[in-house]
Amino acid sequence: MTTDPWVAAAAPAIAARAERELEALVGVSSPSGDVRGAEEAVAVAAALLGAPFEVERVACSSPGHAPDLLARVRGSGGRRLLLLGHLDTVVSHEAHRPLTRREGRLSGSGAIDMKGGVVLALGVLRALADRAADAPPAPRFGEVALLLVNDEEWRRHPFAHVQRFAGWDACLCFEAGERGPDGEEGVVVRRKAAGTLRVEAHGASAHSGSAPDRGRNALLALAAAAERVAAFHEPAGGERLSAVPTILRSGDAFNVVPATGELYCDLRADRLEAIEPVAAALPDEVGGARLDAELIRRWPGMDSREATRGLLAAGSERLGRPIIAAERGGASDASHVAPHVGLCVDGLGPRGGGAHTPEEFVLASSLVSRAEVALALVAALLDDRPG
Repeated sequence: MTTDPWVAAAAPAIAARAERELEALVGVSSPSGDVRGAEEAVAVAAALLGAPFEVERVACSSPGHAPDLLARVRGSGGRRLLLLGHLDTVVSHEAHRPLTRREGRLSGSGAIDMKGGVVLALGVLRALADRAADAPPAPRFGEVALLLVNDEEWRRHPFAHVQRFAGWDACLCFEAGERGPDGEEGVVVRRKAAGTLRVEAHGASAHSGSAPDRGRNALLALAAAAERVAAFHEPAGGERLSAVPTILRSGDAFNVVPATGELYCDLRADRLEAIEPVAAALPDEVGGARLDAELIRRWPGMDSREATRGLLAAGSERLGRPIIAAERGGASDASHVAPHVGLCVDGLGPRGGGAHTPEEFVLASSLVSRAEVALALVAALLDDRPG
């Protein structure tokens, strides 16, 4: 198999700009919920995109957040394609790290999750709009939109953009890329549903030395709740449910029975319905301390395996090497869009690792190959070129 001429020409051009564009985006500290950081990140992304696109700001799904960025280009074809990504990170301003280069790794806050994917999405949109006379013809399309949101990392509200793109032909999301077991190019077509469980404990304080039994210990109640949640953990079971207590806060002094506290747990499963019973199983009180449990974040799962089978085969032909289906346990905005479009593929960003850690990185060597993967799937989706 040989690589499609448009893919072969456009991918190196995207990669040639990607490293310095990634440096510009990673240089902006944009923790989720920070309006100033989001505005700066949006301004950088819009500047990197350039002409000839229709650019607008659309209301974010989360109240109080900076508006999201939407860029469009219209063509003479019939199909409509959404490119999807996010500009927010989990990294605080205090912990932010600019991009550094070492031994083939581009390291910095938000590099792999997911500013590396954003720069590839920007490049794909530019490639589709390129009408240079000396370039291979790009696929025809009716409309291609790029949506970059500012609240993906910690959204508790419904995804506001579903109806805007309902009925479109496809969505490509640029979260981190994958490798298959034999080194194949992988894209994500299946993701788990996700839920965040918050448990609040309300007890009574007392002096832990002179009157320890007069208190109602919120910390012990939350510890019992954490154990109850963890008992549901069965990632190898039928629903592939993971139930992981992740944050516990309680107590203000070493010599006082804690009166209040809160517990957070991360829940993942193939279906949201498998997550709901975990919250319902918690007792109303432990040791006299009242427990209030609530699922404060619900994200649907995604299963596009059947819908994308033909696309991956066609994309492999245009790429000149196999593209295989992969799955991940992490949540993504692709899961919100998938039920409302013709098909949805995620994991089109570069490869790397260390997401949500100080060691986060993008593999510089993957920028060309992953640009090729994205372009090959775009060519297969649109498949309406002149000639």
